[in-house]
Amino acid sequence: MNVLERLRAEADQAPEYEALLAARPDALADALTAVGRPLWARELAAYRLGLAGDRRAFESLVLLLNHRDPPRCEAAAQALAVLNDPRTARAAAALATNELRTAYALHPVRLLVALRAPESVPTLIATLSRLLGPHDPYGRVALACVEGLGALADPRAREVLTRAQSHPRLAVAATRALRELDAPA
Repeated sequence: MNVLERLRAEADQAPEYEALLAARPDALADALTAVGRPLWARELAAYRLGLAGDRRAFESLVLLLNHRDPPRCEAAAQALAVLNDPRTARAAAALATNELRTAYALHPVRLLVALRAPESVPTLIATLSRLLGPHDPYGRVALACVEGLGALADPRAREVLTRAQSHPRLAVAATRALRELDAPA
């Protein structure tokens, strides 16, 4: 289900949905700060503004990127990648490295890979290093870090990827990522 279909279902035939779908940027920006708006309405406004490159959506999108609901995080990451706000990489890095929010770090990690920002590789290395403990429950986040480091192919990742090879759930992806480091550019 795509973002708009999900939000339409959440809106449950509220007339405000169609109004926000057709709204101009100023009305969407107003919807972000209006009192009493449901979450789906704020998300729709932020998503549309983000895709339009309107930086007024930045703060709302970052909050959604850190939401407990993965589809909201994914939609926020998509819009933030298009938004091209210079603050995005720092915000995603802060979310990815927040030890108290590791369960919600999957989409910030993926966003960092998509952005290819200076913060991306150091953040992925730090996050993956923390997740290499023997009983760490965040395997999907660790795997996203491994795959992201492979995609970014930065030699600074060699040591942490080598360590990741000793983890059964990461071994194949880490080996593949290490090959990416050695591949000719």
